[in-house]
Amino acid sequence: MDIEPVDSAPHRVFPWAMLRQRWQDLTFLHWPVAPELVAPLLPAGTRPDTLDGVSHVGLIGFRMVGLGLGRGPGVPYFGTFWETNVRLYSVDGTGRRAVVFRSLDASRLVPVLVARVTLRLPYLWSSMRLDRDGDRLTYRCRRRWPGPTGATSRMVVRVGERIADPTPLEHFVTARWGLHTRAYGRTLHLPNWHPRWPLHRAELLHLDDELVAAAGLPAPTGPPVSVLYSPGVGVQFGPPVTVRRPG
Repeated sequence: MDIEPVDSAPHRVFPWAMLRQRWQDLTFLHWPVAPELVAPLLPAGTRPDTLDGVSHVGLIGFRMVGLGLGRGPGVPYFGTFWETNVRLYSVDGTGRRAVVFRSLDASRLVPVLVARVTLRLPYLWSSMRLDRDGDRLTYRCRRRWPGPTGATSRMVVRVGERIADPTPLEHFVTARWGLHTRAYGRTLHLPNWHPRWPLHRAELLHLDDELVAAAGLPAPTGPPVSVLYSPGVGVQFGPPVTVRRPG
């Protein structure tokens, strides 16, 4: 099986956009994790994607802005919210690299309900906010529903200089052009496209997180191997396609 390259600026592969949105003020934290540990957590027909034999778990906080269908405008009020997700990295039988979300905490209930029903994505309703003090950002999250109720996360980062030449690891965890999910007896690949990430170095000043452990993964015990910030990009999602199992 040929695995697609880690491409930081590919061409859009889908003919029309099903969803449009903008991701803003993103902070990416990543830790190494053994592939055999995460393999049982991935959808059927996919396996852990690795870099130098190691997989990774990500904790990402950001703001979703202007979520809307097709070429239409963003949905007022409900289309803009805060989000914090815990994610893993996958590859399917046709070599498509993607992310697998273990949890997606969002601060609007309606998008949570829609995503859970349509694509069976593990969205959860949470209270969330971002506080900014110069180059210092503080992300806060407290889960409301469905649970574990009260799980929290607080991460504080200081944003540094723009990255001119990202490392292989920085490309590996950010140059992702789709997601895998299991919905109604099928594994789906949902492709996305956006311009190349504008990435900045960042320093983790504080982390008190329960979301990674609540997602069925080992709680972070050491410093992350990668801390990144991006002011954001506009994003398009194409229609989902079924992942065919080998044989």
